[in-house]
Amino acid sequence: MSVSASAENLSTDAQSCDGGTMCLELALEGERLCKAGDCRAGVAFFQAAIQAGTDDLRTLSAIYSQLGNAYFYLGDYSKAMQYHKHDLTLARTMNDKLGEAKASGNLGNTLKVMGKFTEAIQCCKRHLEISRSLGDRLSEGRALYNLGNVYHAQGKQLGRVGQNDPGHFPQEVRDCLMQAVVYYKENLELMRSLGDRQAMGRACGNLGNTCYLLGDFNQAIKYHTERLRIAQEVGDRAAERRANSNLGNSHIFLGAFENAAEHYKQTLALAEELGDAAVEAQACYSLGNTYTLLREYRIAEEYHARHLTAARKLQDRVGEGRACWSLGNAHAALGNHEKALYYAKEHYNISKELGDVLGMATAQMNIGDLCKVLGLPVEAAPSPPQETDQTPQTPFIALRVRRQSMEQLSLIQITPDAKKKEEKSDMVRGESEESDNPTEMFELLARCQSDRMDEQRATLDKENRPRPKVQRSASNGKENNGQEATNEMLTLISTLQSERIDSQRAELRPVSKTKPRRPFPGLLSHGSIKEPKSDDFLDMIEKIQGTRLEDQRTELPAKKPKEKKKTLPDDDFFAQIMRAQAGRMEDQRASIPLKEKKDQNKPTNSKK
Repeated sequence: MSVSASAENLSTDAQSCDGGTMCLELALEGERLCKAGDCRAGVAFFQAAIQAGTDDLRTLSAIYSQLGNAYFYLGDYSKAMQYHKHDLTLARTMNDKLGEAKASGNLGNTLKVMGKFTEAIQCCKRHLEISRSLGDRLSEGRALYNLGNVYHAQGKQLGRVGQNDPGHFPQEVRDCLMQAVVYYKENLELMRSLGDRQAMGRACGNLGNTCYLLGDFNQAIKYHTERLRIAQEVGDRAAERRANSNLGNSHIFLGAFENAAEHYKQTLALAEELGDAAVEAQACYSLGNTYTLLREYRIAEEYHARHLTAARKLQDRVGEGRACWSLGNAHAALGNHEKALYYAKEHYNISKELGDVLGMATAQMNIGDLCKVLGLPVEAAPSPPQETDQTPQTPFIALRVRRQSMEQLSLIQITPDAKKKEEKSDMVRGESEESDNPTEMFELLARCQSDRMDEQRATLDKENRPRPKVQRSASNGKENNGQEATNEMLTLISTLQSERIDSQRAELRPVSKTKPRRPFPGLLSHGSIKEPKSDDFLDMIEKIQGTRLEDQRTELPAKKPKEKKKTLPDDDFFAQIMRAQAGRMEDQRASIPLKEKKDQNKPTNSKK
């Protein structure tokens, strides 16, 4: 996110009262806690600072900015958006262009994570526009980087719908990714001119990721190689590890398996150095698959065994099941059919536990083949899963885990985007279909219920005089009571509803002079503050966020449970390799001769 205003840069000269001084002290403590990594405690101090109040608009702007950032890192994006919007409005009130640019960037990043890509693009473009008008090249660089991220994220989200391979996305996805490339390249050139090596490295990494998704693997290797060189230069071991992993992935798709293996080995060594057990397991898994493609099954078996040990230690059942499947294939290729049968059964049991129907079917097929090879009765193999009400129907793709960023090999669960429930969408869709012509519906009701309407009109005359019947024309059904009947009806309505009408007239409460309405939370005095003039940009934000006000009034999120680390790299990546190398898979299952049986009358066949 953009670098927010720092409360440490604010002086107490503008503090006009003890409350303002207390506000600044609380804000400084909140900032210290957030920098120390305790954002939840920092939020409490920032909220206390707002309760104390201040007259200094710069202090209040800094609090809004950092409070929005703290909520962002806590995963409460609605509240993060609320305070970044406050910061944006306050910056415009003070005519603080640089503050407006930073607030727009922060708001754009928050909207991006929430999946509001169109609105995020508008905010980030506003950030870029102001930065260029001010000649602030650092701020311009951040805006370009943020715009690239928004288009990149939008393209990846659209691309996930069809589970496409790199380079085989629909045109709308390619357009987003190409737009991301444009902004990343502008950011890279700007950072080169400024000599910011770390920012150059980030731009190269993102360019490599985007080119990878576009299927331009040679360009991806070019940018990831530069990313690797910069990471080594600045001593960023984590970035060096990610660059090696991404280089391995790109070489795989070019068929350069030896080069891919070398980069995965570097990834493994760096993961061991950094003490990241999950990434270490992922590297072992990638190495096992790479050596399988190289048909070096003994080495593949060693790496898959390391992956299985790590998966069990980290309690990653999905990774454990995949490791058993890979080990079964490796041992089968090596002729170790007993071990292969053991791992195939383990794969079946884990798949059954996870409700992985596809995994169960695959394991059952492998077990059946191995039983035939070992001369065991086929009945010993488990029966294939039947589609019953009790059988889990979750496809294996639902168990797949995605990387949050192609630049990161480590698996991090994406913060759930705000999605509407299917039931809600069905309800809305049903309403739209049933109310295509409401006028005809009401006319039909009026014709059907006209007689009952008269029965519902109770007689209120004290003398209990008979009420004249309403005359209707046979041709058009209009009433012909005349002016007298109309006046009588209006009198009755006025008599009945007069008390209720008065009760609905709420009295206007005079505005208290001692506690005036504050346009900004935490602002003690606002007599000289003028509301910013509305323009298209703020109008757009107001329209977008107007319906989310109730969502913003939520309690602080509870502490998230500790997530289990994943030991598998992107399952999509594995599936892509399998599709790319489908012709070689049968070779890996070759040379499994059937064991000769004692009964020589039965013919023997070779399993292929």
